[in-house]
Amino acid sequence: MNRRPTLLAAAALTAVAALSLSACGSGDDGSKSNDKIAGADTGDQSSASASPSSSASTPSDRPDIKLPSDLTMTFEGEKTGDSVKDAVLADSAERMRAVNAAIAGTDPKEEGIDFYNSGKALEAAVTWVGKFKKASLGITGTFRYYDRIVTLDGSKTASVVFCADESKGYAKDLKTGKPKVTTPSDQDFILYNTRLEKSGDGVWQTTGIVSTAGAKQCLK
Repeated sequence: MNRRPTLLAAAALTAVAALSLSACGSGDDGSKSNDKIAGADTGDQSSASASPSSSASTPSDRPDIKLPSDLTMTFEGEKTGDSVKDAVLADSAERMRAVNAAIAGTDPKEEGIDFYNSGKALEAAVTWVGKFKKASLGITGTFRYYDRIVTLDGSKTASVVFCADESKGYAKDLKTGKPKVTTPSDQDFILYNTRLEKSGDGVWQTTGIVSTAGAKQCLK
């Protein structure tokens, strides 16, 4: 499996000087990929138009994650008929929203990232957001998450596999406020494989995430 986020992190280092990011580190020529955002950060191994209230487990101290008006994240398949699986899906979605909110600047303290991640996924998310900040880049556009499948492993561990259409999501130059629009390609369709663990407070935190760009099952 291609560790897309690791390659993205390397591309983001280049973006510090060039104000561009690679969507997948796929080796495409820059005209298609250089300014695409990375919707994925990574750990070693995590999804609605989702809202915090959609979670079946709702600790009173859940952060209120807000996205800017120019950023839309839509999550399909919120309800499975199983309350535990629905809670996993809700917290998986909030995790994805938290990362993009931090990049977009609507959660400058990264409270959502701390709340919905732990372990290596937390370290990777913080590092990933830092790449955008260092490059003076934000995030804009539309992201769609679909074909979300939850698998429970006991009462405190789960996996969520899902697809993402990132073809209409872009990095944004914070100095000019302009999106760095690129030509869509198959590499904009990402397969995410995530692992989540239930915390003592009842939050399904992402502990690991692996993604594959251009996954055939996501090309639709």
